[in-house]
Amino acid sequence: MRRSDRGAWPYLFLTPAIVLFTLFLAVPIGYTVYLAMRRTKVSGLGLGKGARREVFVGFDNFAAALSDAELWQGWLRVLGYGTLVLVVMLGLALVFALMLDATRVRLARFSRIAIFLPYAVPGVAATLLWGFLYLPSLSPFRAILDVDFLGATTVTYSMANVAVWGGVGFNMLVLYTALRAIPRDLYEAARLDGASELQIALRVKVPLLTPAIILTTVFSIIATIQVFTEPTTLRPLTNTISSTWSPLMKVYRDAFVTGDLYSAAATSIVIAAISLVLSFGFLRVVRNRAFGEG
Repeated sequence: MRRSDRGAWPYLFLTPAIVLFTLFLAVPIGYTVYLAMRRTKVSGLGLGKGARREVFVGFDNFAAALSDAELWQGWLRVLGYGTLVLVVMLGLALVFALMLDATRVRLARFSRIAIFLPYAVPGVAATLLWGFLYLPSLSPFRAILDVDFLGATTVTYSMANVAVWGGVGFNMLVLYTALRAIPRDLYEAARLDGASELQIALRVKVPLLTPAIILTTVFSIIATIQVFTEPTTLRPLTNTISSTWSPLMKVYRDAFVTGDLYSAAATSIVIAAISLVLSFGFLRVVRNRAFGEG
């Protein structure tokens, strides 16, 4: 076989991935950018052939999206929701992973499955399940707690609870897998130096888990920014959730309720750009901090 033929084999194996990437990622992104730079222009009363036509407007749709007060109000709500979800979900995931990796653990296999199982429940089904538990007429919690779980001041916490319930298991599994990859000799050396199990967890395990914690945090930031299932599913059960509660809900409303595909496309690109900035910004801060400490 000639050298040139051998060099072509890797590209042949990459062809299916390249085709799938092009069809299902690159082309949709390109078409979204195309729509974001266009708008329907109506002539006269909008009746008759040629009265409605698509025109190029450049970055006007992006400017309109960036100046939309509803979009930024949605971002503020998601910021509060995301802060609550990230702190509680990742904190519980870390605690559970450390507990399952302890020296003496009873029912470890059952505990792993029990903690991970909520993640296997589809988001819509999980939100509906909790939604019925939140309803005043059905909730068993109302007999114990006099709280309106779908009220204006509590609905954000109720949605965060659904996200935490479903997301802890996945993040716990990632952290637990990383813990199992750490050489046990490090723990034995710490025990010989007189370290307790708590000291080993805080001073040995957690620092070595830093890459996995960063990974789960980035994934959780991206997932939180894209929150859509929980507020959309709970919205029919209460009037405290607007149709633009989150940025993605505004995109959905513009695209499929009001029929403004061009505005929805521009807003979706703005959301993607902000997601990239937040994710890479977090990575940059973490890297600079680690570099500074080193």
